[in-house]
Amino acid sequence: MQYQKPVLIQEQRLKMNPQLYQSIQMMAMPLQELKFKIQEELERNPALEVIEDRSEVSLDEQESQQQQEEYDLFEDSSDPGYSREEAQAESDAKKKFIEGALSRPETLHEHLLWQLRLQPITETQFDIGELLIRNLDDDGFHIEAPEVLVRPELRSELPHVIELIQGSDPVGTCTTGYLESLRVQALRSPEAPEGTLEVLDGHLDYLEKGKIQEVAKKLKTDVEHVEEISVFIRTLNPFPGRQYSTDETRYVIPDLMVKLKEGEYVLVLNDEEIPVLGVNQFFDQVSRDEVSKPAKDVKRFVNSSLKDAKWFIRSIKQRNDTLLKVARAVVEFQRDFFLKGPKYLVPLTLKDIANEVGVHETTVSRIANSKYVQTEWGIFELRYFFTNSISGAGSQGSRFSKEGVKQIIKEIIEEQEEGKHLSDQKISDILKSKGISIARRTVAKYRGELDIGSSYGR
Repeated sequence: MQYQKPVLIQEQRLKMNPQLYQSIQMMAMPLQELKFKIQEELERNPALEVIEDRSEVSLDEQESQQQQEEYDLFEDSSDPGYSREEAQAESDAKKKFIEGALSRPETLHEHLLWQLRLQPITETQFDIGELLIRNLDDDGFHIEAPEVLVRPELRSELPHVIELIQGSDPVGTCTTGYLESLRVQALRSPEAPEGTLEVLDGHLDYLEKGKIQEVAKKLKTDVEHVEEISVFIRTLNPFPGRQYSTDETRYVIPDLMVKLKEGEYVLVLNDEEIPVLGVNQFFDQVSRDEVSKPAKDVKRFVNSSLKDAKWFIRSIKQRNDTLLKVARAVVEFQRDFFLKGPKYLVPLTLKDIANEVGVHETTVSRIANSKYVQTEWGIFELRYFFTNSISGAGSQGSRFSKEGVKQIIKEIIEEQEEGKHLSDQKISDILKSKGISIARRTVAKYRGELDIGSSYGR
């Protein structure tokens, strides 16, 4: 028979309180998110207040001063029909209209629907066309097969409606993929050389590899004619819907700036975007008041709010201090990059910086996430400076980083003679002469990551 009895076990556990969790979260926050977090905390905690906000006050003062100058200019005039209130209302209405007009660009679906409404078609055909347009992805291709979108008795209308949409601007949408899109564009272009459709249907892979003579032999024509076809195909857009992409431009505010002063690199923290926080003096006085002795509930609320405010301020300071330490270590490791440029980026891991700063690798990973550094060579994400050495370098590793080699490949392609397109194997041979031994397929991979086409595409 088995018996159960209580047993005492002593063990250590790390219990994460809300303040510690908040501190870890703030470590990973980029500048914009940190500003929103500060605003939320200011609204939540009355013991926290802004001492100075250099990011907004100067702009507000400048706008207020400009408006006052405009008002004074008209107030001093003899125009009896001028009214400050009417002018302000008119200015606000104009600003609202402009902001509304510019806030969102026209999408591919809206552009195609607008054109479809102008076509002399029946209401049923328009409904089918709207279904087809709503079914297009960002490239302009079908998401689902058109046949599944309409009832069987209406499928006879599909070819006519699809043809209308394919001929709308941009030409080549409402297709199954880029090959059909190119074919539609070629069919509708009066400038398409004879034989273009044959190349698109069966010889495009040869053309991509630059095998002009083989294509000419298959088409039973001369090389000059095939080259003419090749030039025309390059003018076509394989993804016509992308020109109406609604992806918003993302603006980056650098957290740090690296400047060279008197031969030494100086790190400057972008603290102008973050307001200077402090503790509300009234809460501080109530907490220390031993004469009037406020009620216990009030005292408890005041002390809790003060504790949270001080912890929040300390968390921001810890984030900024850690960011500076990590960035300073990165600058020391990547000194050649800041002095000579991106191709001199050396291999660097999170462990290297963690050992240098004296923190855990996860802390370095959090602080490097979505943080940007402004340098003489542009604005880079802090993670950009962490890169492995190139593969195939032996047990001792390599002094060449992956990002550095990619920049060298980019320079080799940019410096090639006009009309001379280097193959991936030729680029691999050039790199080998520079002491960088990587295979042809690795060159092709890096070239793809740089968004550079093949020798034919260039």
